[in-house]
Formats: sequence, C-alpha cells, structure tokens
Amino acid sequence: MPEMTFTVRWPDGAVREYYSPSLVMHDHLESGADYTVTELRDRATTALGEAAERVRAKFGFACTSAAASAADITSTADGYDDDATVTVITMYPPLPQTTSSSASSHPPESP
Repeated sequence: MPEMTFTVRWPDGAVREYYSPSLVMHDHLESGADYTVTELRDRATTALGEAAERVRAKFGFACTSAAASAADITSTADGYDDDATVTVITMYPPLPQTTSSSASSHPPESP
C-alpha cells in the first residue's frame, strides 16, 4: 500500500507535515490549493479515515499513524478561525501523470 506525506501551511505561517498510509489523500486535497480551516479539517480527516479503513481491510488492523495525523490536524485546526486560509504546499508522492495517448502508445514491459 503506497504511503504519502502532505505538507500544510496554517494561517499563522506554521508549516506541518502529515502522514497518510494511502494515496487517497489525492482524492480529497490538491497540492497548491487553498482551503478554509474547516474545509481542510473535514477533507483531511475524511481522507485519513478512508486510508485507515484501507489498511484495516488489507492487514486486519487499524493504522494508528493515520489516526494520529487526523487528531493532530483536528487539534491544530481548533486553534484558528474556521474561515482562515490553509494552503496544501506539497503532496508526496504526487499522482503519476498519465494520458490516454501515452498509455495506449506504449506496450507493457515484459518481466
């Protein structure tokens, strides 16, 4: 299961890095995008919940790191106005860039 980190700039300029055990974060957040504190908290905790469930489905146990990231984001968000702006600085690794033309023009590699 590919894991990732994402880096956030909070309204006061503080920069924090968070961990996810899944690339599902890309379905909820976008690198370089601005969100309100409420929106970031909601999107990130939803995504981290999905990531934790993927770990549970695959390995049979919860991901405590995803829960810790969600708790940290929630407690940090509680220190700011709900409408203040948060920026997602980076998401690593980024999603692979694929295009339909490149996918169809290159045959799969042999082992």
